[in-house]
Amino acid sequence: MDALVFIDTNILLDFYRYPQGSAVLSILNHIDKNHPILITGNQVEMEFKKNRQKVILESIASLSGPKWDTFKVPVILSDEKAATLINKSKDSIVSNTKKLKAKIDKLLRNPTRNDEVYKTLEKLFRSKGDYNLGRHNKLRFDVRELAKKRFILGYPPRKDKDTSIGDAINWEWVIHCAKAANKDVIIVSRDADYGHFYNKESIINDWLAGEFKERVGKRRKVVLTKRLTWALKEVSIDIKDADIQEEEELIVTAESQSTKRTEKSDEKTSGSGEFDNIIKELLS
Repeated sequence: MDALVFIDTNILLDFYRYPQGSAVLSILNHIDKNHPILITGNQVEMEFKKNRQKVILESIASLSGPKWDTFKVPVILSDEKAATLINKSKDSIVSNTKKLKAKIDKLLRNPTRNDEVYKTLEKLFRSKGDYNLGRHNKLRFDVRELAKKRFILGYPPRKDKDTSIGDAINWEWVIHCAKAANKDVIIVSRDADYGHFYNKESIINDWLAGEFKERVGKRRKVVLTKRLTWALKEVSIDIKDADIQEEEELIVTAESQSTKRTEKSDEKTSGSGEFDNIIKELLS
């Protein structure tokens, strides 16, 4: 596919959410080697740096370790070999957890030295390519004006409760880059701002699809996907099957967590969850 690739901020933050494996370094390496086909800009950089620490802390929340004060072997079993092994494992787990937390501290405090994700993306954000709307690019002022108009008119991409023009800036820059390069564009995002996801397929918003053809060219198209590995493969980058599988596992986990958060939010809003629990207690 003859296309440029726009990677939304939420996908870049996924590098801190990946399960343990090799996909992160492998995909980061592809990003590092392919700046010329990547659409990015100061807006994406700001959103990434704004949310990076929060995502790291959310990702390592489970590192609190087992609750050893409640995990105790009964005295009658204390002489068993298994009990001895558990105590040895406890010491090892506590020690290694401390090491991981020390590493996290370094990631948070000094990312330019200790965070491979940050360092790789910093090179992308600092690149002077034609498709980077960084501070060095004076076109950012024109793009902002178009984005302001778009936001006022309520055009997508835009969340219902948006108070900033960030998504509008990114879209206007995508349009500009597609016209300048005369290429298709693949948007990698899990946000519903750009479209919806049905039966494991991504479907670009109707208005955005039509607008893209009107402003870029009838023969050009914009494609939405939530899989970065798929997007890179479509532009002829060699992607390992293992990397594809790891990203798929990440997406499944992320969507499951998102569903749970939505359900909890609905319960708080309606109050029905708490009411149901009270009823269950009364009937038990």
